[in-house]
Amino acid sequence: MAAKEDSFDIALPPLIKAISANEVDGFDESKPSTVHPLSTSVFRIEAASMVKEKDGQGTRDISISMPPSPVEAHLQNTKRVFFTSGGGRVDENGEAKGARFHSQPMPKRNPVYDRRFDSFKTWSGKLDRQLSNLREQPRPQEFENLPVHRYFDALEGPELDTLRASEEIILPEDKQWPFLLRFPISSFGISLGVGSQAIMWKSLSSSAATSFLDVSPHINLILWLITAALTLTVAVVYAMKTILYFEAVRREYYHPVRVNFFFAPWIALLFLALGVPPLIAQTLPQYLWYVLMAPILCLELKIYGQWMSGGQRRLSKVANPSNHLSVVGNFVGALLGASMGLKEGPIFFFAVGMAHYIVLFVTLYQRLPTNETLPKELHPVFFLFVAAPSVASMAWAKIQGSFDSGSRIAYFIALFLYVSLAVRVNFFRGFKFSLAWWAYTFPMTGAAIATIKYSSAVTCRTTQILAVALCIVATVAVAALLVNTVVHAVVLGDLFPNDMAIAISKRRPRRRWYHKRSGSSDSNIEQYLKYIDSDEKDVEASLHSSSPNSQD
Repeated sequence: MAAKEDSFDIALPPLIKAISANEVDGFDESKPSTVHPLSTSVFRIEAASMVKEKDGQGTRDISISMPPSPVEAHLQNTKRVFFTSGGGRVDENGEAKGARFHSQPMPKRNPVYDRRFDSFKTWSGKLDRQLSNLREQPRPQEFENLPVHRYFDALEGPELDTLRASEEIILPEDKQWPFLLRFPISSFGISLGVGSQAIMWKSLSSSAATSFLDVSPHINLILWLITAALTLTVAVVYAMKTILYFEAVRREYYHPVRVNFFFAPWIALLFLALGVPPLIAQTLPQYLWYVLMAPILCLELKIYGQWMSGGQRRLSKVANPSNHLSVVGNFVGALLGASMGLKEGPIFFFAVGMAHYIVLFVTLYQRLPTNETLPKELHPVFFLFVAAPSVASMAWAKIQGSFDSGSRIAYFIALFLYVSLAVRVNFFRGFKFSLAWWAYTFPMTGAAIATIKYSSAVTCRTTQILAVALCIVATVAVAALLVNTVVHAVVLGDLFPNDMAIAISKRRPRRRWYHKRSGSSDSNIEQYLKYIDSDEKDVEASLHSSSPNSQD
């Protein structure tokens, strides 16, 4: 045994022998444990054999103490806690304490939040840009004014609200958007349709030519109250959209079709003033006319100026039947002003409206090659052709004080356009319902009201029958739209689908097309022409680039 120890000492390196372990106090010394003699000083795992009697049963205690560092000097501050198998706890003094369970805090996880809509939010977008500037991070995407040709390239349909198959949008397609983003400006068309009905039933109850019908004035009162409620509701909702999602409103304003519906709220208010029941007010203050016509004048200065400027939004490029809404406001305002006893103001707006109506009428009739908004198929939007001459005939009659020759010329133009559209049977089939249809009902009602005025000037059985017939058609059309609106809103739930018209990107996505087969057939060339961009190489050069494959 001694020989082994000597051999062990000799085997140690000389440097290790020179090191004395006692040079550092407490380096290799361990203090006796005050809890239990059995201890392992390497990991400070102490096995306690204390036995406590609890209900006649013994429980074995185990103490585990891990050192914060290998230095023994720090081990004296180590706290020792004994856990019993029964869930209790014993401190260093041996006193048992009740069981305490401390749960670890769960990491906080933010709920899944889709930030793809933030760019359309008014306040969130500004805040994100400010924070990005402070943190010197890449700024979120900022939208610029879309050129008008992008709406024509990315969208299709009479209302330019359907996304083309080759286009992509900047909002998610796999989920339903927030309600305000899906609420279009064309919703004011409901107020136009019902408000014009209130005016029609007021004329039926007050006109001498239709006195044989004995129409109650309470119908006008009910319809007027409904119109007021609808207008207020739509206005509040769209005002919230303007506040929270201003980018969506701005994109609707630059839309070549939607921009005309910005006249609809003010025309709806003019309808409320014209159709006010006698039970509520006999006359209206004249200053109300100036308040209602000021916004219309501002919109006209902007839009009519774009028509004349010759830019991207010149009339020959953006002309579509919905432009009649921007013209009808002049005639409705002239009719209301003349009813209030004003003279110069109504004549001014009548002249402005007539000048631009003639230009618009000729432009739409010509169907210029640059005009891409008029579809080949028929659509209720074409009934807007009837609106302007119908209201113009009544406005001029009110200004002149009688339904004279000028009023009759405008009325006969409206009547001819009405009949030319009504005789087409295919007009009423194959169309997708939308809220914009409501704006196309008030031209029918306007023609019926003009017929009532004409029947009062030329009273005979024919004019009376014509007036009653047009009133019935207009009422049935509005009732049918009301039923469709309720069905789509309550039953089908698709009254407000995702509005693709506001989510198109500024640039058209590039799509590359390759010849998969040798040669180029007619179908391949046609497919290629669908996706080629104007700024790329011409068709001939592109076809020559594939000629080596065809020679194999």
